[in-house]
Amino acid sequence: MALFDLPLDELHRYRSQSGEPEDFDQFWAKTLAEARSHDLDARFEPVTDTGLSTVDVFDVTFAGYGGHPVKGWFILPAGTVEPLPVVVQFIGYGGGRGLPHTHLLWPAAGFAHFVMDTRGQGSGWGGGDTPDPVGSGPAYPGFMTRGIDDPASYYYRRVFTDAVRAVEAARSHESVDATRTAVVGSSQGGGIAIAVGGLVPGLAAVAPDVPFLCDFPRATTITDRDPYREIGGYLRTHRGRDAAVYRTLAYFDGVHFASRIRSPALFSAALEDETCPPSTVFAAYNACPADDKQIEVYTFNDHEGGGPFQDAVKLRWLPQRLAAG
Repeated sequence: MALFDLPLDELHRYRSQSGEPEDFDQFWAKTLAEARSHDLDARFEPVTDTGLSTVDVFDVTFAGYGGHPVKGWFILPAGTVEPLPVVVQFIGYGGGRGLPHTHLLWPAAGFAHFVMDTRGQGSGWGGGDTPDPVGSGPAYPGFMTRGIDDPASYYYRRVFTDAVRAVEAARSHESVDATRTAVVGSSQGGGIAIAVGGLVPGLAAVAPDVPFLCDFPRATTITDRDPYREIGGYLRTHRGRDAAVYRTLAYFDGVHFASRIRSPALFSAALEDETCPPSTVFAAYNACPADDKQIEVYTFNDHEGGGPFQDAVKLRWLPQRLAAG
């Protein structure tokens, strides 16, 4: 696959044309206030039959958007005594929290690890345990167009709210030092991490890899790969709804959340990525005003991005941001 997007020097200068809604902050303040009207009710149930001896695993349930129960895993290095930094992870599109033994990287590095299940997903891979009890109008198959005619009903309003509450649940555990919280994720998980980075103050680090859900006006017209193509498929049938759809998407565009990130940030992009085109990733990165930010670029990779090489970068980068003050 050849490089198909802007040259690297232009990527570093690229700015999105996504327009920010005037009531963006009010919309999200109201959304989160409504969610916080429900008791967080974070429950951590020990799991003893994992076959794992170097970690302690907890099956988590907490109240997300609308007070709906959301599942997760909480994994600690075995025998943890003092409060630890916590890495909160969000999952890629179509996946669920899976099984605990697939989430050992961050506990092996000495951190507490909280993995949020994504509501309604987890049947494409990974296995999920969190339903989405909210319906929507007609939608194209997938999740991208569920409730897309109105920001109030859009699917990612619920997901991003769940993610903010996941951070609050992770911080509520006695084994966590809440002042040392990082959010991470790849693809959809990276897009969710960016949203949380813009909505939750005081994070120690934000690390999105090849993030999805950024720069919708460009993403939906530069690539014909799913999941972005779901939006084109919807508009192909629902002719004339373009303006309403892009108005909704503006409330969920990673570019606007990134512009509110002040925490240290580590992005990554792949220049042959046709799923999350590099210009859409750079749109979010370039919008981020954090003083401590960097982006790793993988020239000859598609949506797998840096994979384990990017994990190695994060294993060097995160401990410096999560070190005790």
